[in-house]
Amino acid sequence: MVNASIAEFEIVKIGDHRSDSKLDFLAVEEPLEIRLKYGEADNRLTKNISITMRTPGNDAELASGFLFTEGIISSKVDITNISHSGFNENVIEVSLHEDVALDLKKIERHFYTSSSCGVCGKSSIDSVRTVIPLSTSVDDLKITAPTLLELPQTLRKKQDVFEYTGGLHASALFDARGNLLLSREDVGRHNALDKLIGAGLAKAIIPISNHILLLSGRASFELIQKTAMAGIKIVAAVGAPSSLAVELAKDFNITLVGFLRDKRFNIYSGAERIIIE
Repeated sequence: MVNASIAEFEIVKIGDHRSDSKLDFLAVEEPLEIRLKYGEADNRLTKNISITMRTPGNDAELASGFLFTEGIISSKVDITNISHSGFNENVIEVSLHEDVALDLKKIERHFYTSSSCGVCGKSSIDSVRTVIPLSTSVDDLKITAPTLLELPQTLRKKQDVFEYTGGLHASALFDARGNLLLSREDVGRHNALDKLIGAGLAKAIIPISNHILLLSGRASFELIQKTAMAGIKIVAAVGAPSSLAVELAKDFNITLVGFLRDKRFNIYSGAERIIIE
């Protein structure tokens, strides 16, 4: 099988009182180093800002989505070039426009903390608020419960690598009628969302305030932070949300749905956007 996202391994499968040798397909996991080139034309600087374990593919989207959700860039015009470094597919270089004022504190990820770092939830949310202004605009986005219930199955039909490996997370954008617009997969749930947002940047559909985001796993604080950065108003997760994710969703008026599976779901915030028929 020729696919950069899938690796073949010979395994011994045990079951039903027998053993068999067979080929198994696994999701590829490799490091990606993101480098920034910035500064004035006659004094360009290079800085390594992140190393993430990811599934190869859509690396440019991953890098641009990461930079956007970290608040380092505000649109695709801030990037003049993005490409792998020479023949090294695990290093990607992003050149910023010389007029982009780079805040090194944001690169060091001081502007918010994750729920796993031991800092209290209020401090985390307050830190995010300094980067994402609360929206005062009125939106009329709504989705019916039956349409919402169909989203996971629609996404599964498009998860090509997952079908072979069962080992990837996915993020997908839908319209209010349940039509799948974009989807991305990765071994890391945050990478899958960054790839999706990076694709949205490339297609100039950020902010994505009139679409629904589906997460194939759980909804963590970091994923809702990225969601808020992208302007998404409805997030549905197949898995559970964390307590801090719910607090952040409420703070930014995001509709958050969890446990969307088996023809049921829970609404944790923004129930007014879900039409119960």
